[in-house]
Amino acid sequence: MAASNIKKISWKLQDVVAHPSNVSSLVLGKSSSRLLATGGDDCKVNIWAVNKPNCIMNLTGHTSPVECVQFSTSEEQVVAGSQSGSLRVWDLEAAKIFRTLPGHKANICSVDFHPFGEYLASGSMDTIIKLWDLRRKGCVFRYKGHAQAVRCLAFSPDGKWLASASDDSTIKLWDLTAGKMITEFTAHTSAVSVVQFHPNEYLLASGSADRTIKLWDLEKFKMVGSSEGETSGRCLLFSPDGVCLYSGSDDMLRVYGWEPDCCFDVVPVGWGKVLDFAICSSQMIGVSCSQTNVSLHVVDLDRVKKSKVVQEQTGKPQADPIPIAVTLRRNYERPSTSCSRQKMKQSADGDKSVEGERQSPSSEDERDEESRAEITNPDDYKEIFQPHNAISRTPPKRNDPFPAPLVDESFQAKPHIAEEVMTTLPVEPKAACTSSTVTATAPSQPVSVVAASVSRHVVTTSKVKPSLAVSPSPLVEPLSLIFGDILQHGRSEKSSVTADDEALSQIRKGHGTMCVMLTSRNKNLDIVRALWASGDIKLSLNSATSMNDTSVVVDILNIINLKPSLWKLDICMSILPQLEELLQSKYESYIQTGCTSLKIILKRFWPLISDTLSAPPSVGVDITREERLQKCKTCYKQLKNLSNVVKNRAEHVGRHGSTFRELQLLMAPLDF
Repeated sequence: MAASNIKKISWKLQDVVAHPSNVSSLVLGKSSSRLLATGGDDCKVNIWAVNKPNCIMNLTGHTSPVECVQFSTSEEQVVAGSQSGSLRVWDLEAAKIFRTLPGHKANICSVDFHPFGEYLASGSMDTIIKLWDLRRKGCVFRYKGHAQAVRCLAFSPDGKWLASASDDSTIKLWDLTAGKMITEFTAHTSAVSVVQFHPNEYLLASGSADRTIKLWDLEKFKMVGSSEGETSGRCLLFSPDGVCLYSGSDDMLRVYGWEPDCCFDVVPVGWGKVLDFAICSSQMIGVSCSQTNVSLHVVDLDRVKKSKVVQEQTGKPQADPIPIAVTLRRNYERPSTSCSRQKMKQSADGDKSVEGERQSPSSEDERDEESRAEITNPDDYKEIFQPHNAISRTPPKRNDPFPAPLVDESFQAKPHIAEEVMTTLPVEPKAACTSSTVTATAPSQPVSVVAASVSRHVVTTSKVKPSLAVSPSPLVEPLSLIFGDILQHGRSEKSSVTADDEALSQIRKGHGTMCVMLTSRNKNLDIVRALWASGDIKLSLNSATSMNDTSVVVDILNIINLKPSLWKLDICMSILPQLEELLQSKYESYIQTGCTSLKIILKRFWPLISDTLSAPPSVGVDITREERLQKCKTCYKQLKNLSNVVKNRAEHVGRHGSTFRELQLLMAPLDF
């Protein structure tokens, strides 16, 4: 039996029931390959250790299903985005909530941590990408350009670029320092679901629903490879040495090469629709989910072909050398760090804002006490997250199917140097931008910055200002601060004043828009109030609905909901068409008002509607009865339309889930 197991290329490691409801998202920690985070329709995030049967931590705070999760590079933090558009970041080592960010206007589809800075990017179904500064608890930049949902985000290894993939079949490359779009790749013919940077070279891989994987040269900004035959573009991962690309699809692992395009190997793996995988030493772990279950599989990469094999006269297989074209491509210039663990929790504990920045509380911040990290397995938690025994630095255990990387000697020699950070910021190369492409030249010398957190001083050893020739893009809307200044930690007083002036300018611009909106709303309310004073409630409601201002309709409904005796059948006819928009609104107050109004209509008027529709035809002419019959038919038709909305919302777990389930029961007689 032992001998047969050794010969296996792949096998199932474990099956766990991850959540009481459907698993909606999951991610593996890429640094250690031993941590797994799962998000569910139960609005929770669970943390697991690979090959351990029990959950280590439960992270709570979201009030709607979790759509995406991601570990930080050090795997000490995890972020989760929800259907409501909010983001929450937990500090796993401290076992507490770290940040709550208001997020987006729609479902958050993708998140990614910056490789070495305290920044976070998020993409949403609202088509917008936001870049967050976790120290300042605010949005630094907002990138616009995609026409549909942003499904994947990835930072380049040097932290200068951000790649975004969208349902609009495009991939966009953004320059974080300049705050501009560099280029756009449009060769895919269907939604792009994943993008992955090469670990060393200026190369980007993308997977799409058009069943192709494409590779893009980031110096010449052109496609250099394309493979077909994928059943789904769910997972892509370059090998650590960068010589091949792994692709995970339905029950298959494929190994690709490029320049020229070739498929080195196809390995059958019973992992179903794999959602993520990671590599540890010579083993790959892949994870998939089905409803409430999560499955983990292992692939022995030593038995997988990673290059072409030729047969010499001796009859012995020999691997072809790596194509020379690969070695000619430029490499990323990573910052040199003596310690990668930057203590984000310092700013969480002290909550010290950057000088000159205004912190404004939000409703999400006020609900931080509802967010928590509960340790469910203290032994595993202590083994993994204690500073002296962190998972990414744990020595390999004997007979462990997933040995962690060898101990980093720098941590053993200096166990307490986490407070000192050495960072080298690569200078942006000069680039020439045309209407469709950008050509990059040789890189300049990097700028070295030493940051000592004990004294909180910054010393710049070399000053080289990047020279940019990229034309501005109208699709990018900066918010409050210039990101290039944030990256330059040694800002002068003059640059700080410039940033403050820029922030004030943005605030003033938004202030004018808000004043116009509030003035218009006040004017509409004055008109409705005048009609209300005349005693004609139906006329005032019709006036409010014709104004195309949902907030005014909600204001009136909040009044008449307090006095159900004001409701008439005519009012029901006016309000029911508006309820569909309210029940699907992104604002909780609108949803609550819509549910209350629908509940009143069902309880007070359904018996009348039902009796009128089921009554036998009248003898003779009864105009009043005929008018009532027509009104009841109209209300019934509108209620039938709303029943589908209520049914869909009742299936979701969230703050209003129980309310929609109650409405669903009240609307059950509609199917008579």
